[in-house]
Amino acid sequence: MNEEMKSLQKNETWELIDCPPGKKPVGCRWIYTVKYKADGSIERFKARLVAKGYTQTYGIDYIETFAPVAKINTVQVLLSLAANLDWSLQQFDVKNVFLHGELSEEVYIDLPLGCMGSEKQCQKVCKLKKSLYGLKQSPRAWFGRFTKSMRAFGYRQSNSDHTLFLKKQHGKITALIVYVDDMVVTGNDPEERKAL
Repeated sequence: MNEEMKSLQKNETWELIDCPPGKKPVGCRWIYTVKYKADGSIERFKARLVAKGYTQTYGIDYIETFAPVAKINTVQVLLSLAANLDWSLQQFDVKNVFLHGELSEEVYIDLPLGCMGSEKQCQKVCKLKKSLYGLKQSPRAWFGRFTKSMRAFGYRQSNSDHTLFLKKQHGKITALIVYVDDMVVTGNDPEERKAL
C-alpha cells in the first residue's frame, strides 16, 4: 500500500481539498493480489487503489467511456504482413496504464483507507487530476493522452481501426497496435522501432 501511495503521489494523481458543495465523492478501495513466479513460489504482494466506478453518475462524474481494443481483423492482417514480409514483432505492456490518463471531468474520491494524516486532512476529499483504476473514463483518458503522443511522434491513426498507428518515412513503415494496455510494434524500419 505504501508503494502504491508513493506512486500515486509521485504521479500527482490528486490534490486534497474540501469537498465542494453538491459534489458526492466516488468511493475507493484497496485490491490485494499475490503475484507468483513460474515455479509457483510467491514473487511479491501487490496492492492497488481502485475507484468504485460503479457509483459514478453519467453526466456528472463521467461523460464518455471507451476502451482501446484492437479489431481482430486488424491484428490478423498485421500478423500476416509481419510473417510474410519477415518483419520482427515487439510486444509491450504499459505498467499502471490507467494512472497516466488526464481527466477532463471533475471527479472526487474519498480519502483512501489507511492514509495517515492529520484529523483535518482526513476530512478532505481527493480531487483527481489523473485517472485511477476503476473509473469509467480511465481507458479513454489514457488512450487520449497516448494518441496525442503518437501524433507528436509523427504517427497517423488509422480511420478504420483507431488502435492502429502508422508511420511512413523514407519508403519504410512502422505499425503499432494497442489492445487496452498491450502493444505490438512491427514494420521494416528498425531505427524507428528502436526510437519508438
